[in-house]
Amino acid sequence: MKEVISYKEFETVDIRVGTIISAHENFKLKKPSIILEIDFGKKIGIKKSSAQLTANYKSNELINKQIAAVVNFQPKQIGNLISEVLVLSFPDIQNEPILLEPNNIIPNGGKLF
Repeated sequence: MKEVISYKEFETVDIRVGTIISAHENFKLKKPSIILEIDFGKKIGIKKSSAQLTANYKSNELINKQIAAVVNFQPKQIGNLISEVLVLSFPDIQNEPILLEPNNIIPNGGKLF
């Protein structure tokens, strides 16, 4: 079993919805990824992320898709890119990521509660 955290600790994780406005493959890494630009609304702005999504997604299919991401992690160097947010996903049966998406359109920047 994983470590148990308090609700107060969970509240420190800022999970927001954003719309992917740009996506292109990055084949310069050991495992190919897609570089995403995600619009999280006026307050947070546009953020970049690198996600290993090539098994289940093509870049052009991701444009205008709303996804969930952690927006308050410390930026991380991934290859030649600084990833500013962590895109959230669940594994498929091959352990490849499937993006976490809202069922309805949510204003960009909407916070998970």
